[in-house]
Amino acid sequence: MSHTRLDQLSDGIFAIVMTILVFELKLPAIFGVLDNAGLWLEIKNLLPLLLSYVLSFALLFTYWRAHHFFVSIYAKNVDSLLTNINALFFMLVSLVPFSASILGQFPKNELSIIIFGVHIILIGLTLYWMRRYVLYSEHIQNPEISKREIRGSTIRTLVPVVFALIAMPLSFFSIKISLTLFTLAVIFNLSSYSTNLFEKTMKAIHHFLFGADTKGHFAD
Repeated sequence: MSHTRLDQLSDGIFAIVMTILVFELKLPAIFGVLDNAGLWLEIKNLLPLLLSYVLSFALLFTYWRAHHFFVSIYAKNVDSLLTNINALFFMLVSLVPFSASILGQFPKNELSIIIFGVHIILIGLTLYWMRRYVLYSEHIQNPEISKREIRGSTIRTLVPVVFALIAMPLSFFSIKISLTLFTLAVIFNLSSYSTNLFEKTMKAIHHFLFGADTKGHFAD
C-alpha cells in the first residue's frame, strides 16, 4: 500500500468519525408549545453531551495529527505490518462516538469514565506501537530525527494514557477530577509549549530529589 492510499483512508475515517460525533447533539422530540424557559432547560440537559463532543473531537484531532507525523512524515515507506497496525488503530478510532456517547449520556457513572478511559488507553498504546515500529523497524525507512523530537513525541503519545490510568480509579472519589484529567491530556497535546514545560518540571523534580550534581536523562 502506498502512502497516498493510507493517508486518504486516514483522512476519510477521521472525517467520518468526527462528523458522527455531532449526531448525538439533538433535542428530544417535543410536542406542544415550549416557552423560552423550557427550551433553555432542554438545551442545558444537552450540556454533558456537548462537553463530551468537544472533548472527543479535540482528542480525535490530536490522534489524527500524531498519525500524520508518524506515518506520513516519519515513515518513508509502508509495509504489511505497519498497515495492519493502522487497521487496528482505525478500528479503535471509529469506536470513539460509542464511548463518547456513553460518557455524554451517563456523566455521573464511574463505568462511563472507565469505558472512556480504557478506550483512550487502547488507542494511545496502539499509536505508541505504531510510532515505535516506524522509528525502530528495519523494514521502515525514516529521516534523521533528533532525540529531543523522539522524546517529545513519546511524551505526547503517552500522556493521555497515563492520565486515563489515573482518572479511572479516581472516578470512584471524584468524577469531576477524572473528567478534568481527560481534558488536561487533550490540552497538553494541543499546546506547543507543553513538552518543554513537562521536561522543565521533570528536571526540577530531579534536581530537588537528587541534587544539582546529578544529571537526569529521559528515555526515548
